Amino acid sequence: MSIIRCLRTYRLPDRPSLIWLELETSDGLVGLGETFRGAVSVETCLHDELAPWLLGRDARHIEGISRHLLTPYVGYNGSGVEVRSASAVDIALWDLAGQRQGVPIHEALGGAARESVPVYNTCAGYAYNSTGKRRDIGNEDKPQGPYDDQVAFMHDAGELARSLLDEGYKAMKIWPFDIYAPKSGGHLISLPDLEKGLEPFRKIREAVGNRIEVMCELHSLFGGHSALRICQALEDYNVFWVEDPLCKMDDHVALADLRRRTRVPVCGSETLGGLRPFRDLLANDALDVVMLDLAWCGGFSEGRKIAALAQAYNRPLAPHDCTGPVTLMAGLQMALHAPTAIYQEVVRATLATWYRDIVTDLPVIREGMAQPTVAAGLGTRLKDSFKQQPGLIVRESR
Repeated sequence: MSIIRCLRTYRLPDRPSLIWLELETSDGLVGLGETFRGAVSVETCLHDELAPWLLGRDARHIEGISRHLLTPYVGYNGSGVEVRSASAVDIALWDLAGQRQGVPIHEALGGAARESVPVYNTCAGYAYNSTGKRRDIGNEDKPQGPYDDQVAFMHDAGELARSLLDEGYKAMKIWPFDIYAPKSGGHLISLPDLEKGLEPFRKIREAVGNRIEVMCELHSLFGGHSALRICQALEDYNVFWVEDPLCKMDDHVALADLRRRTRVPVCGSETLGGLRPFRDLLANDALDVVMLDLAWCGGFSEGRKIAALAQAYNRPLAPHDCTGPVTLMAGLQMALHAPTAIYQEVVRATLATWYRDIVTDLPVIREGMAQPTVAAGLGTRLKDSFKQQPGLIVRESR
């Protein structure tokens, strides 16, 4: 038996978007989970809603727990608080499963499909996504360190591409169109703004040619007309994908229409919770690349089904992480295992800084390839120094 005895959460005031979860079991193991966005609400859901049912359950019954926590009722139709809470629990349960078996999660899932995983660098800054505040880059913004890549792609994307190639990265993702969405709610992009948004792609191709793949992120900020205009304009730059081009990424009709009218591949969507939205998008021929976030979609239990669906439709899979170190380690486990996985997302700015302050281990990247983990479970733990720092908000349910 492996009975869940304690559910413990951790929050940091200076990282208000993130929450970490530990599940302690009667056999002396501790499983680690994480999720992102609305951390205070997730904390309440975990302790007040989930813990009373979860405590005393056998941690080996992962599928049964997953099905119960993802009950299709109010709040369970996307990556809402309930689904994010369930995702953190599920990641921790799979961490426990790997520890019980003495193998990494990718082996517990059925084994690796590849020896290593290509990574791409999302060109974000050091605090991107973790503070709950949006950051748009203007002409006066200065880099906060050598890896402040969000400033770099807006100011000199060509030099940034050279820097990434020098470190072994062979792919990068940027979002220069975001700043033009707010003034029209994303429903209009003018030709002058379109040209300014294309400039980083032009600089990359002029600087390094086709030696690096470039993804364009649109962050679900645009309506159909403006998204189509951007996608068609990007066709000349051979982008690898355009990610989350529409404001409603579960709208398979609109997304399929967009995909038919442009040559750029469409990627989506980290924002979707559960299996059914991906089923609808793939069945309606609306996606070229399937992106999932294990901390948002229901964890490994739901994620492996999404990966199987991607395989059934012969679509590549790309786990998302621009959020936290545990999600990154979970995504790497999925990318090692899933048959059609092609990339794991990383952010070199966070890999080099605060991710290292949270967990004991992070992916080893050599020449743009993430190496497989060897430790049991996720392959990482919360650092003792993290747990002992002043201001940390800890809550337990037993």
